[in-house]
Amino acid sequence: MSKPSRSNTVLALAAVLIMLPTLRAVAQNANATRQKREIGRYSLGRHHEPKISREQLLKLEHDKIHYVFVIYQENRSFDSYFGTFPGADGLYSQKPADTPGFTQVILNTDGSATTIQPFRIGPEQYAADLDDVDHSHPALVAKMDIRDNVPRMDKFALFEERKHSPTGSPSLQAKQFGELAMAHEDCDTVPLLWDYADRFVLFDHVFQEMIGPSTLGNLAIIGAQTGQTQWALHPDEAFKGDGGSTPGVPVLNDDDPFWGSQLDSSAHKMPVNPRDFRHGVEPGTQINLTYATLPLTLQGSHLGGTVRSDRDPDGDLGDVSDDVKFISGAGKGQIPFGWYEEGYDKEATDPDVGPVDADGLHASYVTHHNGPQYFGYISNNPAMRSQLHGLGDFFHALDSRTLPPRGVFFVKGGYRNLSGIEPADPYPAAQKNFQGDDDHPGYSDSQISEAMVARAVNKIAASPYWNHSVIIVTWDDSEGDYDHVRPPIRAYGPDGSPITDGPRVPLLLISPYAKAHFIASAEGNHASVVKFIDRTFRLTPLALLPDEVKGRNLGKQEFHQQNLGPQDALTPDVTDLLQGLSAARLTGHAPLLPPSYAHVPESQIDNLPRKTGYGCADLGIVPTDRALGIQNRIPADFNPRPKTQPTPVSPAQLHPD
Repeated sequence: MSKPSRSNTVLALAAVLIMLPTLRAVAQNANATRQKREIGRYSLGRHHEPKISREQLLKLEHDKIHYVFVIYQENRSFDSYFGTFPGADGLYSQKPADTPGFTQVILNTDGSATTIQPFRIGPEQYAADLDDVDHSHPALVAKMDIRDNVPRMDKFALFEERKHSPTGSPSLQAKQFGELAMAHEDCDTVPLLWDYADRFVLFDHVFQEMIGPSTLGNLAIIGAQTGQTQWALHPDEAFKGDGGSTPGVPVLNDDDPFWGSQLDSSAHKMPVNPRDFRHGVEPGTQINLTYATLPLTLQGSHLGGTVRSDRDPDGDLGDVSDDVKFISGAGKGQIPFGWYEEGYDKEATDPDVGPVDADGLHASYVTHHNGPQYFGYISNNPAMRSQLHGLGDFFHALDSRTLPPRGVFFVKGGYRNLSGIEPADPYPAAQKNFQGDDDHPGYSDSQISEAMVARAVNKIAASPYWNHSVIIVTWDDSEGDYDHVRPPIRAYGPDGSPITDGPRVPLLLISPYAKAHFIASAEGNHASVVKFIDRTFRLTPLALLPDEVKGRNLGKQEFHQQNLGPQDALTPDVTDLLQGLSAARLTGHAPLLPPSYAHVPESQIDNLPRKTGYGCADLGIVPTDRALGIQNRIPADFNPRPKTQPTPVSPAQLHPD
């Protein structure tokens, strides 16, 4: 056998040296994971949950928890991310024949019909970067295939395919979009999220409250509705057209807020992303929203004074005038509120020339994701709008320890990422298109997005706020991807289409007071987050405010529906998320989960799992499909990016490795 040449030896040594930081990071990550698992096992093995009354639990929650952080991501169905998480209600929890929509019809390019079942994609397909599928209100209603008020959950593939080829035989691209709606990922693609789900609490029966796209979730997360009571109070403001394709309430589309739009003539404009304009015109603008939300109830007794700063009180406050009096007179203290969204103001990724304030360029800003901006009583009031910030401001507040003694803080990414991380996929179009960190397919990278979540959790865990905090990580809608669990149909809109609930979204609860290694199966939706905040800070639920009660009662009289209004009270089967908290920790019978238990090594955040190979094996988690030995059948013509990398492309372009 010949000896290796000196040049080959040098090259081999150089390769090892280059890989040393990555190998060292992988070893550190594996060691950290083992240590965290031991903490979790110790916590579970030594302590039992004491039996305490609900009243005691609520009092402890109020006394112990001072901060609620909501890291609000975009567009993932539960099954698409956690459908094979061990113990969860997932894709393989039942036999395929007993799983709604498990086998769906899809057409071949010659027009013949075939079937498709869920399949796993991962690093080999660069599954962190996926094109966007249709998640409009009409599309989700069609995909859910609701008959006699029962969703069959069986038209995700066929509707998506037909959307791209409405007549005749489908194109290959159309078929690939249909296939994409049935794909799912696991801990080889989003290991950091699976690690949190494993160590803390994963809720597996939380639905998107409203059936439709992103704006709806970003309104429901602060209002527990998107304008059902406003519709009842003002029937002339109801959306017109199929599925809410025009402005109106309840909001069912992604039209930009009125405030900041071209229609807004106020002197103090709200921000807007320049990409929202097509040929110099903003295509859609929503009406002013005037129903009650958390930013009002959190003001407490300060609210009466705060609303005096409103520049148009007649237009903004008419629908909440009794609410304002009630909240102001209830004797509750003010709880600070903050909405931190990337691109709202000048970010570190912006050039020095701007934006410097809300009149700048806002290149990373997703305008229709800023729920508070839709409300005139926020955008038109300097005191209220001062609670809206850029994402960088959130990290600065954590670093400088300048958060108030209590508070509710929402955190959102955008079209770019503040860390400057590049996607792992080397294809030029993927490098250009997937820079975002809010997890929205089409422009965000899953691994860049989970890195943003981990960076936020790390900073909270390292701060003095950790011992009094709850972090909720959830998603605003299900993207139009398949989920098998049938949502409850609670209400119908002005055109007779069902408007609530939509498919499941994931929800993680991270806290020193959380149960460890726990799957919570209580049923809920986005209103559950509002309900949790209500309980924690003893706010009057939005559903019980006088103007909202009036709207709900009018909805019963005018539209003969029981659940037109905020779902943070009165609506049945909406959990308040308390199932995720440990009575043992709240009562002191068990130690709090330490900051180290939540910490993710910085090297793991900075180096994407696709580059390091970090995944399920390192976490010690075996997804259910692999545990059951189920054969993974990826369609032969599958393309995870049929728009970004349209077929035909060479295998080297789709799979450079």
